[in-house]
Amino acid sequence: MTKTSRYHIPTALLQPLWLRSRESLEDEGLIYDPVAAAACNQCHFKADCLTGNVPARQLLHATLTLQCDRLVQQFLRRHPNGWIINVGAGLDTRFYRLDNGRCRWFELDTDENLLWRERLFHRSERYTMRPGSVTDLSWLKSLPVMGKAPVLLLCDQALLQCNDAELARFVQQLGCHFSQIEVCLVVAGDRCGSALAARMGSGSYQHGYKDPVRQILSWLPWAELIGSHSPLDHACPRWRPWQRWLAKVPSLKYRITPVLVHFRL
Repeated sequence: MTKTSRYHIPTALLQPLWLRSRESLEDEGLIYDPVAAAACNQCHFKADCLTGNVPARQLLHATLTLQCDRLVQQFLRRHPNGWIINVGAGLDTRFYRLDNGRCRWFELDTDENLLWRERLFHRSERYTMRPGSVTDLSWLKSLPVMGKAPVLLLCDQALLQCNDAELARFVQQLGCHFSQIEVCLVVAGDRCGSALAARMGSGSYQHGYKDPVRQILSWLPWAELIGSHSPLDHACPRWRPWQRWLAKVPSLKYRITPVLVHFRL
């Protein structure tokens, strides 16, 4: 593909794909994502995609991606024929990294983002794209009948751009619609806007909670918490000494980055 014919994808949509592509080139990369690398070769990068503290953002994104990958892998080991619903998928490539040959996978996003997915990624008979988002929840009514199939719902980036009211509505609607499901959500701590968080690679998010787990469970009191994970919980040798120190301080490590909350209904 020539330089002039490359896809001009919005930076906010492209950047996570690019960070995973960069991580795949690291000698001790946390994830290997050749599909992301191949897709990036088809894209034009604007200057704002390449600026800022890229190494920190890359490591933070790769760590969260790895933690989400592991939870999905654990789910698929228990339920090889399970269903994965990825809400606000963006240019996520998790299906291609984790597909076990048996699972069913649904990617939900806006029509524009799904169009980019169609251009960049190859199809699979067990992989379905559907219109939907974290703010327009009409997709809940159009999901196929799943019967007793185990379901894992994942949202690892899109909720970070939701305000408190939108996030609360999303979580509560899941509780109203599903009687039995596992859910993995990435939400922001309340110190993500601090200078220290910027050094960690955190961005500008539309919400932030001192205790993300408590906040989620306050909206769904009947939910059963399975676990919560800070990126600093992963003992990566690329963390600097001050970051390793932060990993030992629970009152900070769940507040200065996005964290993963894993629960079941």
